[in-house]
Amino acid sequence: MLLRVIVSAKDIRKLRLDSVPDSVDGLKRVLKNKLQLHSSFDLQYEDEDFKDFCNLTCVDDLPKDKVTLQVIFCPVSSDSSLDTFGSAVPLSPAASSSAQTSSPTTSSSLSSQTECFAGQRSQQWPAHFHIPTFSYDVELRLRQGNDAFRESGALLSISRDMKSEILLKLVEKIYSFMTYPTLEHFGCVAKALVEKHPCLTEPGSTCGWYGWKHSIKFKMGNYRQKLKNLGCRELEVNSEKRGAGDTRGKRNKVKKPRRSETNFLPDLPQGKDSRSLEEDREKMVQEMRKTTPNLAYIDDAMNATYALRRQEIVEEEPPVAEMRVRWPALFTERQIIKEFTRLMSMDINKFYEGLDSHLHKLLQLFRLKRFEEVQEMTSLMESLDKDASNQRKRAAALQGLPWYVKENPSTLMKRCEVSSKMLFNKNKFTMGMPTDPGEEVIKGMMIGILLVVEDVKEPLPVSYNDVAIVIEEKIVMRHLGDVPNAFVNLMGLLYMLNLDYPKDTNILLR
Repeated sequence: MLLRVIVSAKDIRKLRLDSVPDSVDGLKRVLKNKLQLHSSFDLQYEDEDFKDFCNLTCVDDLPKDKVTLQVIFCPVSSDSSLDTFGSAVPLSPAASSSAQTSSPTTSSSLSSQTECFAGQRSQQWPAHFHIPTFSYDVELRLRQGNDAFRESGALLSISRDMKSEILLKLVEKIYSFMTYPTLEHFGCVAKALVEKHPCLTEPGSTCGWYGWKHSIKFKMGNYRQKLKNLGCRELEVNSEKRGAGDTRGKRNKVKKPRRSETNFLPDLPQGKDSRSLEEDREKMVQEMRKTTPNLAYIDDAMNATYALRRQEIVEEEPPVAEMRVRWPALFTERQIIKEFTRLMSMDINKFYEGLDSHLHKLLQLFRLKRFEEVQEMTSLMESLDKDASNQRKRAAALQGLPWYVKENPSTLMKRCEVSSKMLFNKNKFTMGMPTDPGEEVIKGMMIGILLVVEDVKEPLPVSYNDVAIVIEEKIVMRHLGDVPNAFVNLMGLLYMLNLDYPKDTNILLR
């Protein structure tokens, strides 16, 4: 098939595909790899009947030989007046009308729910911490103190109340980025405070802000305690120090955000309760059972029920199989991108940017003389030399990394050889006899990637029969195309489902 892909008004590309993927997500994945697109996007195609662009929901709608596609990027807005979590908005009148006719709940009603999330964190910790503006009288005294410091080097003597107000403003600003900052974060804030207001420099201190650093730390602890007493859910979840009936005082498992998680356990939206959000979840499950679900409605519904979903995951810790039944949309590539953004306030596809920045150096290290005796590494590099496309380089880097650090990757990534006529169906193989039965391959596999290939001896095959993600000995996602895409989606699931890294595989996902 010959494609004319409109990326932007000034970026129109020609692309030829030997075969058309069997799903829209598969087509998007191919375009993402071949055109090096890192942001999430939707697709529209030029319809032959209407001579205009329509949203692509099924690949069968595409013309047979020549197709014109238009890429519609879905950026995450940082404007607090908009949807903080970047839910999809209908991009055309056709999409808008579709959302109103085929969804059990209109987009406008869900939009009113997602507005409740505007107060949630929408960005990561900044490279340079911006000191907030204090009250008028405090700013006036600081301005006078800074002028005196520049003239004579005199330091400002501040009262207890003034210091308390400064600390309170600082911890409120810190809390807008994260709940549990580290000493390094406190040091960044203290340093920024003294740099902006040099009159607050501490006499006798080597750096001039060491005391401020610890004052901010203690104030942050008091602020968290205050919010916990008021019923803040992400702090209240760690309030119980003793298990029920435990006379030995054994501490319960502490449930804190991981590194870079910004919206770990948000409160329910204002005006909504668990019952109303559960009704929204049930409607969304019904929508997902359709052959072509309304993606715009699913985006809004997933966004609106985010707080309910996080409470289930963090507090109840249900099995992944149960989560697949209750939240089927969560196990799609589209929603993994959006859910990761809700949780982390960043695009999961930045994984590719980070990988590409180290790609050349990693492959150079893999070719060092000391790896010539490692047959697996040698075979990997020889296969890469046959076709050194960027996507194959990514796959080689990810597959070679465990050998480089002297780890065995077989616990995380397993291969299964099947014939081309074999149907790989969920957790079982049918219509043929595989070299290794599917149940035996994934048995004992708590977290990993399963590669179904024609030849297990080829480290970088031209194509895969299937690429699947396995969690808790169950296949939760399929048809992921290649190894890099599988790694991205696996990383997203680990964060979204709050799963612990297996000790023998965490070196790959660190």
